[in-house]
Amino acid sequence: MIYDYNELQEAVEFFGLIGLENRKKIKQIYLKLSKQYHPDISQNDQKKFQQLNKYYKILNHYIDNFQFRFTKEEFEDQYPFAHAKEKQMYGAI
Repeated sequence: MIYDYNELQEAVEFFGLIGLENRKKIKQIYLKLSKQYHPDISQNDQKKFQQLNKYYKILNHYIDNFQFRFTKEEFEDQYPFAHAKEKQMYGAI
């Protein structure tokens, strides 16, 4: 999977993460939000729940393969292929 920094930043903001987080903390937040946004439990639309799942996958992918800080500089250092996605979308930069 190839994600860009904007997607990672959206996931970080959605989960309310600050700085250095661990997998356990992220899973706790995910479980809390999944109860809040699950379409069977609340009147929230399914789109918000799908967004939550997408962001959870992005965060787990980043933690599995890279670091735990969510700064743009670290993201670009740890995930150099993000620029390849932009090149594919917009042509050579």
